[in-house]
Amino acid sequence: MKTYKDEITIAKNKRGCYILDTVKGCSGCNKLHPKGCYDNCYAQNIASRYGFNFSSTVKRDFKRDTEQLYLFGFKDQKHESEIISQIKEIDMPFVRIGEMGDPSEDWEHTINICEIIAQSGKPIVIITKHWKSIPSQLLSSVSRLNLCINTSVSALDDTYELDYRIEQYERLKPYCKSVLRIVTCDFNRRTKQGYIKGAIQDAMLRKDKVVETVFRPNKNNSLVINKIINVKKVKFLKSYVLASVRDDKTYFGECKNCPEMCGINL
Repeated sequence: MKTYKDEITIAKNKRGCYILDTVKGCSGCNKLHPKGCYDNCYAQNIASRYGFNFSSTVKRDFKRDTEQLYLFGFKDQKHESEIISQIKEIDMPFVRIGEMGDPSEDWEHTINICEIIAQSGKPIVIITKHWKSIPSQLLSSVSRLNLCINTSVSALDDTYELDYRIEQYERLKPYCKSVLRIVTCDFNRRTKQGYIKGAIQDAMLRKDKVVETVFRPNKNNSLVINKIINVKKVKFLKSYVLASVRDDKTYFGECKNCPEMCGINL
């Protein structure tokens, strides 16, 4: 399988959000969970479609002119300047880190990249499942950069993962805009598991600074087969997808019209 390149780029996804991934790939996709979180990681699905090994993480950085470094002892900043200029010109109020990989795989690297791209003047949103927690010594940098960190969580997480991620969300509150990004489902509460998971989800939704993202399983997902979640076909951008929609009012369209903007508007 192919591995990702180690050069940072900025790209616009189908929803119109601009992504700059500091890491490609995710350790959450492994032998125990080859299809990723909840057996339906959209990033893993995309990677598999294009032949990339999503379980192998690759740190992405700016290009360096090795000749300049060797001859004159300094790094060529041309690529940095190009990326910063691109971010300044995007038609969205923020740039996002964490789509085709989890930035928590290397927090020091991610924060270093944020230090550079903050020169664009655009707010930075980081989306993470906190596979690794942010080292305490980096929290002052997090505070100074005024980041918006979305902790991705779901009632579908096991008890340890859920408690740990909520703990990280609470821990970050003094240092940044800490947002709980909940992958919600329309749980079938007539089943025991659906009732329990639904109650957990209700409790999370009562927390402050919460955004929802709709779970999009495939028809072969065990949660669908065992009727733990209810699903239906819904319009998503230009096509129809299978989704488990807790609330029909949850925004599910292009990012430019989103009222929450990944939490920066909360």
